This record gives sequence, structure tokens and C-alpha cells, in this order.
Amino acid sequence: MTTTRKFYLGFALAAVLIAGMLSYLASSHPDGLDSATLRGCESTETDAGETLTGSCIAQSATEHRMTSSPLADYTIFGSDSLSGVAGVIGVIATFAVAGGLFWLIARTRRQD
Repeated sequence: MTTTRKFYLGFALAAVLIAGMLSYLASSHPDGLDSATLRGCESTETDAGETLTGSCIAQSATEHRMTSSPLADYTIFGSDSLSGVAGVIGVIATFAVAGGLFWLIARTRRQD
């Protein structure tokens, strides 16, 4: 096995391990954009879910059309206990797409 191939395999393994382990440590608190859109509102839990009172940008927000997808919100079917698995799936999907694109680009350049 060549040194380059060992490097890529080691890099991929490290990325998968980091995504799988660090996903469980991710914060559940809103990020900067979420907190900025909530300024001026107060969040209240009701039986129907969360409601916003006051005046803020978040009141006009709607659900994303992919909200019901299997990997929405960095979970698998809404299970927070599987966020590490969702992270690993994300890394593998990213490597697959990037690797496919790099392969196509390299193949096109070899033909020219």
C-alpha cells in the first residue's frame, strides 16, 4: 500500500471517528443565527409545542421541507441517542460525493 493511500485511509478513519464521537458532545443550545432571530420574543412550551410571544423574526419562520427526512436535526428519525451514527453517515456521504467529483475531474483531465 502506498504512502498516499495510507494517508487517505488514515484521514478517512480519523474523520469517521471524530464525527462519531464528537457528535454526542454537540451543543443543543441555539447557534448565533437562532438566538439572533429570537431576540424580542419569549419561548413558551405548550401542549401543542413551542410558541413564541413578542415580536421577532422567528415568528415568521416555517418548517423546512426536509424536516421529516431520516437525518433531520443531526439525528436518525429524531432519536438523539443516534447523533453519532448520523455524524458518521454524514462524513461517509461527504467523502462519497467529493471522491466521485474528484474522480470525474481527474478522469476528464486524463482524457484531454
